[in-house]
Amino acid sequence: MSDSPALDPSRPILLPDGRQSPVAAGVQRGVRRLFAQLGHVTMPEFTLGNGRRADIMALAPDGSLTIVEIKSSVADFRADLKWPDYEDFCDRFYFAIPETVPFDILPEDRGLIVADSFGAAIMREALRHPLAGARRKAVTLRFARAAALTLHALADPDCVLDGRL
Repeated sequence: MSDSPALDPSRPILLPDGRQSPVAAGVQRGVRRLFAQLGHVTMPEFTLGNGRRADIMALAPDGSLTIVEIKSSVADFRADLKWPDYEDFCDRFYFAIPETVPFDILPEDRGLIVADSFGAAIMREALRHPLAGARRKAVTLRFARAAALTLHALADPDCVLDGRL
C-alpha cells in the first residue's frame, strides 16, 4: 500500500521556480522539449562549479554537455555580462530567445535557438569546444547528483535533503 498522494493530472509534478518571466519560462519549456526530441536530458537552473547558474544544462546520449542561456528581451541581454563564464562548463553554448528578440544583438559566433512554450528551432549551430576529461567528469557528476536530489525531493517531499552538489 502506498502512502503517497494520488497524482493530480492538472497539477505539475515540479512547480515552476518563479524566477523567470512568463516569456522566459515559455522559452525554457520549448528548449527543453527540443532537447528531449534530440535525445538529451535537461536540468533547468543548473548550478555550475563556479557558482553561476545556467538556465538550462543538457546532457546528450554521447556525454556531451550543452548550456542554453535564455534571453527574453534586448534589455535582458544587455544587462547580463556573466554568460561567458558558462562556456568553461560545456561543449556547446546556445542563446535561446523568443521570436520577438532581434537576432542581430546576439554574438554571431554562438549558437542560437528560437523558442516559445510549444517548441524550439536551432537557427544557428553552436561551435563545439570539447571539455577536458576531468572537467567533463565533474560537471556530469554534478548533473547526476542534481537530478537524483530532484527525484528524491519528488518521492519524499518531507525529507530534509543536503543540497550540496
